Amino acid sequence: MVGMTGKRTSTAEQAERAEQAERADTRESAPPVPRGFGLTANGYGSLSRQFPSTPRGARLARHSVVRQLGHWGFGPMTDATCAVALVVAELAANAVCHGRLRGRNFHVRVDHEGPASRFRIEVSGAVLGRTPEDPKLPPKDQESGRGLFLVECLASRWGWEPRNPIGKTVWAEVAAVRPNGEG
Repeated sequence: MVGMTGKRTSTAEQAERAEQAERADTRESAPPVPRGFGLTANGYGSLSRQFPSTPRGARLARHSVVRQLGHWGFGPMTDATCAVALVVAELAANAVCHGRLRGRNFHVRVDHEGPASRFRIEVSGAVLGRTPEDPKLPPKDQESGRGLFLVECLASRWGWEPRNPIGKTVWAEVAAVRPNGEG
C-alpha cells in the first residue's frame, strides 16, 4: 500500500501505526486524574494556583483553599481551616492592594505537612517595592492596616522573600490540628 508520503508501507508497519493510534486514542479518552485532591500516604498535600490581581481573585483564592482543605479532611468550620482561610485572605488582599502589576496574576500555594502538623501558605505578587513591615496596630479610627497583625497572631512564623525573576513571596506557617485532636 502507498501512504500519504508516497512511500510503500508493509502490512506490519500499517498494523504498528494503527496500534499506536489506538493507544493514543485510549490515552486521550481516559478521564483526567484530579491533581492534588488527596494527601500522600505519609500525609503531605499541596495546592498551587494563580488568581487575577483583583478583589474577586483574592476571594476566589480563599474559597479554593477552603475547598482544598475540605478534601484533606479539614471541615470548613474547623480552627485550622478558619485560620488558614484568614491568612490566605489577608495575604491575597495585600498582594492585590500592594503587589498588583497590570497584566500579572498573584500566586497562592498551600502545603499541608502532615508529619509536622502544619500548613505553609505562600502568596506571591509581582511587585517587590513594598515589603511587609513588622505588624503594628493602626489607630482605632483607621479602617485598614490590621492584616499582617492578624497573620502574626494566627501563624507560628511568617516572613517574606524576593521572588525570582520578579516580585516577592510572603509566607506563613499555621498549625494543622484536626478537630479530633490528631496532628
